[in-house]
Amino acid sequence: MKILKLTAENIKKLRVVEITPAGNVIEVTGPNGAGKSSVLDAIYYALGGSREIPTQPIRKGALKAHVTLDLGEITVTRKFTQGGGGSLTVEAKDGSRFASPQKMLDELLGKLTFDPLAFTRMDAKTQLEQLRGMVQLDIDIDQLDRENAADFEKRTEIARSIKSVQAQADAITFDDDTPDDPIDESSLLAEMENAAKRNGEIELERTRRTNQVQQISDRIRDAERIRIEAQDLKRRIASIEERAAQMDAETENIRNALNGLPALPDPVDVAEIRELITAARYMNEHIERKRVKAKLRADVAGARADHDKLSRAMDRRHEQKQEAIQNAKMPIAGLSFGEGEVLYRGLPFNQASGAEQLRISTAVAMAANPKLRVLRIQDGSLLDEKSMGLLGELAIANDYQVWIERVDSSGKVGVVMEDGEVKF
Repeated sequence: MKILKLTAENIKKLRVVEITPAGNVIEVTGPNGAGKSSVLDAIYYALGGSREIPTQPIRKGALKAHVTLDLGEITVTRKFTQGGGGSLTVEAKDGSRFASPQKMLDELLGKLTFDPLAFTRMDAKTQLEQLRGMVQLDIDIDQLDRENAADFEKRTEIARSIKSVQAQADAITFDDDTPDDPIDESSLLAEMENAAKRNGEIELERTRRTNQVQQISDRIRDAERIRIEAQDLKRRIASIEERAAQMDAETENIRNALNGLPALPDPVDVAEIRELITAARYMNEHIERKRVKAKLRADVAGARADHDKLSRAMDRRHEQKQEAIQNAKMPIAGLSFGEGEVLYRGLPFNQASGAEQLRISTAVAMAANPKLRVLRIQDGSLLDEKSMGLLGELAIANDYQVWIERVDSSGKVGVVMEDGEVKF
């Protein structure tokens, strides 16, 4: 469906305009201020709905305006009055009118406002969103991207953890011959305690016997002293001698008892036990280091496994995404979705040549308007003759009608506008 005839009156700078387009490319030319943009806007106002119409669509000094588009199968007429009033009718070939004309037009239209040149001026993200809105994919690649983004964060955190735990493991050192099981220090300590207790008992006995020897010496000295006193104190001789004899007997008993005791054993040598305890503590420290290092290594291995698992899941989603993009019906061969940008033949859109960008953007515009095969290009003066030729080829090859505004003062190109009217 294309525009067979455009009639407009008092739209913006237009007075009375009637255009019956010929060919696939309709150039609306003339000097600045002649009404070229008003012709393209009239098409836009007729089809786009009230939300696309400015507050003052009527030419200054006029009280009302209208635009009529003959699209062959239907005729669209939109009227405007001062104060924002107006009406819309959509009439079929048989004269019947649609009860909900704007709804019918909305279903008919794609992105009529889409200007191929505007696509080239969009930032990469907006271009991608524009294309994504048009292309049907078998899967939700946004969900795949979200899942990959989440797994990427998890994988990054795991990688940090691996680095940290690995550093902890590498910092732990122990002797190469360190066994796996710790030495029982408690039994050695118990042995050390028993030895200390035994040595204490021996020392106590040694002290007791030394005291007894000292007792013998003391008694001998006392006996001698008493004997001397006995000579000086004859009147007490009998009593003292009796006492001395008694002490001699007691002394003999003590001597006999002491001589009958077994020899004292040698003290227990605790130096060897102390060395064993020191060695046990050293070895147990290394055993603990070995155990901690083994656990850290196991943690690293587990984290690496999780890291690899996330990587494989992300790779699978990426493959699914690429497969869906490859299977999608793109407006033009070679077009695909990149990470945050549109790609053409594997390269970002902005790296394509000017001719390639025009070809791509025009193909995208045509794909966005499959029913009403009409495009409009403002600022067409930016296109050189080579680009205009390419645009014409695309319009003919795809059976589209392209309305394009260009500044031209020769008065010999396309539909020439002058002071709001068609000059010829």
